[in-house]
Formats: sequence, C-alpha cells, structure tokens
Amino acid sequence: MTFEAPTKDMLFNIEHLAEWSDVTSLPTYSALDLSDAAAILEEYGRFCAEEIAPLNAPGDHAGSHYENGRVFLPDGFHEAYSSFVEMGWQSLQHPEEFGGQGLPRSIGAAATEILNSANMSFALCPLLTDGAIEALLTAGSDEIKATYLENLVSGKWTGTMNLTEPQAGSDLALIRSRAEKQDDGTYQVTGTKIFITYGEHDMAENTVHLVLARLPGAPAGVKGISLFVVPKFMVESDGSLGARNAVRCVSVEHKLGIKASPTAVLEFEGATGYLIGEENSGLSYMFEMMNSARYGVGLQGVAVAERAYQQALAYANDRVQSSPLDGSTRDAVSIIQHPDVRRMLARMRVLTEGGRAMAAYASGWQDLARHAESAEDRNDATAISEFLTPLVKGFCTETAIEVTSLGVQVHGGMGFIEETGAAQHYRDARILPIYEGTTAIQANDLVGRKTLRDGGKTALRVAGLIEQTERELSQGSQQAQAVAKHLGKARAAFQDVVSHMLEHGKQDPTSAFGGGVPYLMLAGNLVSGWQLGRALLAAETAIELGKDPGFMAAKIASASFYADHILIETEAQKARILGGADSLKAMVL
Repeated sequence: MTFEAPTKDMLFNIEHLAEWSDVTSLPTYSALDLSDAAAILEEYGRFCAEEIAPLNAPGDHAGSHYENGRVFLPDGFHEAYSSFVEMGWQSLQHPEEFGGQGLPRSIGAAATEILNSANMSFALCPLLTDGAIEALLTAGSDEIKATYLENLVSGKWTGTMNLTEPQAGSDLALIRSRAEKQDDGTYQVTGTKIFITYGEHDMAENTVHLVLARLPGAPAGVKGISLFVVPKFMVESDGSLGARNAVRCVSVEHKLGIKASPTAVLEFEGATGYLIGEENSGLSYMFEMMNSARYGVGLQGVAVAERAYQQALAYANDRVQSSPLDGSTRDAVSIIQHPDVRRMLARMRVLTEGGRAMAAYASGWQDLARHAESAEDRNDATAISEFLTPLVKGFCTETAIEVTSLGVQVHGGMGFIEETGAAQHYRDARILPIYEGTTAIQANDLVGRKTLRDGGKTALRVAGLIEQTERELSQGSQQAQAVAKHLGKARAAFQDVVSHMLEHGKQDPTSAFGGGVPYLMLAGNLVSGWQLGRALLAAETAIELGKDPGFMAAKIASASFYADHILIETEAQKARILGGADSLKAMVL
C-alpha cells in the first residue's frame, strides 16, 4: 500500500504542543513561521512517499549482504540516498555554521518520523549521522569540527557509533578496544566492534566512526574510556580523501528485521584515530550521541506504528467478511464495521498519536535547553528534556510492538503472510526496545538519574504541569471533564510511584529498580495522555473558531478514547510497583 505522511497531525503538534511560541520567541528562531514548517514537511513527505517508501518491502526481501569485505545494499538505495543528500534533508536541524538549515528540533523530529515510516532500514543511516554530529558539536575541537562537520551535516559523509564489543554489550566497563598515542598526536585504535549500524556501505564517500577505546594505564571501568573519531578514509589537509584507514568489515549480521540496514562487525587494526575532548571522558561525550539516538529510536517507534496503522486501516476498509452484528444487513461488510476490529484500530491510532504528541512536546524542551537566553532557563529546560528522553524511547518502542502486532491481527491470517507487508512492520519494530539501550536500561535511567538523583524534583514538576492541564480540562466540555478525571487519577498514581521510588530507591534498590519498567510505562502513558488532553483543549478552541472541524473532532475523539482505554492502565502499573516487589523477589526461576 502507499504511505502518506501525517503532516497535518505533526503541524498541529508543533503549533500546540511543542512550545512553539516560546521556541520562536528565541532570537535563533525568530524569523521562522509555521508556514515554513508546513512547506518543509509537506515536501519532505512527498519525497519520502515517492522515493523512499517504495524501497521498503523490496529492501526487506533483498536485504544487505557482505562479500569480500564489501557490503552491498538493495537496489535503489544508492540513488535514493543521492537524492536525499542533494535535496539537503540531512541538514534540517543542524547549525547553519556548518551548512545546516538551523531548524528547530520539532521540525527535525517530524522529519525523522516521516523518513522512518517510509523505510526504517534506509532511515537508520541518517539517524546515526545525526548522532555523530551531536557528539562532535558537543566535544569536538575546532579542528575536528572543521574537518568533519560540514560533510556530515550535508550527508555527503555518514557517521556511526561504535560502543558494543563481543564481551561488552550494555556494560561498557568491559570494553577492551585500545588506543595508543603516536608521536604526531594521533592514536592507533585496535579492537573489534559489533552491531555497528551502517558500519560499512558505499552510499556515501566516507564514513566517520566514533569509537570508544582505552588508553594505556587508563582507570578501570567506565572512567577509563576515551572517544576517538576514526574515518574510513583519511582526510587530507585540503579536505580531500586520502588512503583507506585500517578498519575493515568482516561480516554483517542476519537479522529478524531491518534487513536492508547493514549491521556490521568491524575490526580496527591499528587504525588512525583522533581524540575527542579529554582522555578518559569518552563515555560522557558519547552520551550526547546516545541521547540523540535514543530519542530518534523513540521516533522510530512512532514511525513504524504509523505505517502499520495506515496499512491495517486500508485493509480493514477493503476486506469484506461477515454481516454486521446489529443485523442492519445480511450482506457481508468491510471488517472495519465489526466492533473488535474498530477497537484494535482505535488502540493503534491513539497509541501512535499519543507517542507522537509526547515526542513533539519533548522536542520543544530540547530547543529551549539549547537556546533559551538565560543559563537558568537552559538548565530548567534540560532537566525536563532529559526526563522525557527515556519515556519517548521506552514507551514509544514498547507500544510500537503492540501496534504492529495489532496490525498483523487486523489482517487475520493474511497478516502472517509476508506478501501483505504487515509482518515486516512487526519484525522491524522488534529491535526498537533493544538497541540504543533496552527498555530496562531506560527505566534504570529514569529511576536513578532522573528521579532519585534530584529527589524527584523534575518528576514532581511534570506532575504539577499536568495538574494545571487538568484544571483547564475540568472547566471545559463534558468530554474535556471526563479526560480531566482520568488524567487526574493517572497523575496521582504517578505521584504515588515517585514517592515510593524516593522511599525505597536507596534502602531497597532491588525492589525499586524491579519496578522500573512499569514506572517508565506508567510515566510514558501519563505524559502521552496529558499531551492528548492538551490537544483536546486546542481542538475545542479551533472548532469554536471554525477551523477544520472534521480534523479537530477526530483529535477530541482520540483524546477521549485514550483516556477511557489507555490512561486507566496506569493503575495496574502502580499496583505492580507498590505491591509486587515481594513476589518478584520470591519467584523461583
């Protein structure tokens, strides 16, 4: 089926949920108008629908493959990537200083979702490049920035993130790759890295690897890790490409999904590298790239859910089977008229809309964290932005599994058949709660760094903002009041869990962190429902002004369904956290 980017919903979120007025009041974005965002996203949606989406199923069927040190991508990928670079799509959210367009994160986030909906395997290459750009902007020297950023921002070169090793998955303290300083100030990097997305390919002229490694005599554990930039081809003083560096691909993985994206095993054999920032501080710099990638993976969850929903909706409208239960006709009708199919489609839709709304809200805080005029405002925005990151990553990827599974179910037996395409979305989605930090790692981050470290200050501040929305909803229509009631109960459950974490986090960490994933899912559910509540308020105002009543009525219906069917699940999560610790520890496995 064809793909259509949900640009209307994205623009609604940018205007009403992404702190647009605050962002565009900053000097950095003062010349930007919402019509600019609309023009960009509509054109990008057209490009992705016409040139990228048609490669999704054929790419899944063909996959990428390895032969004698080279990686071959499916037909059409090279041409599509050339068009992607030529049209400047990689540069949207990056600084103008390095050739970017300097657009807000809210526009960049929407573009990321569109590309991943069209073809997640293809989109992984630009997503990792975005992360490399973030890391170099944060910690790269002026010389490093001048050497690499312009070509990365344009997409002429691509970037990778090299953390994982055969013996060191999420536990980076076990990294063995080493780097030795040379007389000319460069470093020789040696070691094996696995699971390197687009670690080898020939769509771009050069690949810039960001690599974690240890220096001789470095402290044990994560405090002894340094970060290096290791180009596939050496860059000469005039910017031209020189000899190939001593890094080679020895294989690519055979995977459940995202089959067109090459996941490489790389051998660094004394490759020339350049230190990023200070020695033994590499993990903190890499976190810039990891946080960017984690947020991007959350957007991938929204993206594949949107694609699965569009396909399931089209199938449900076309598939004719069984007469309706109300007896209105004896003839078979399209299955969308059957109650449980409607239930599944509605759940798919609101989980996707809720995740998109939460991601849009987070993007606004990302912009304020970077560009707010005072240090106090930047620090304040950073706290909320960082609190939201594990929610976007964890909640949106877990719900993507549910949405894509429901997409298969709507298709019935045909969903289990590869030719329909529903199974691909399910397979592709399965990696999302795993890479860039599993859901449990996101939950540990939420509990430890984002809740316990500041004594729950940021979590409770978010609860206070939600309570303000409740008051606004409670003064509105009957539908708004019903949403306010559910939102209030969910917010109270969240506050109870935060108090529980603060009480038990240090004295009984096994119990606290054992409830980490339910806490994350509760918080993600709450924030998504909150943003849909804010969307309801904006939609009711728009209807009063006569603006697009059909679309606005659908937004109100989504918020109501979410409150009735999804928000209520926060009570179950609360019960698991507050009352389930003893049985978890006692369970015999």
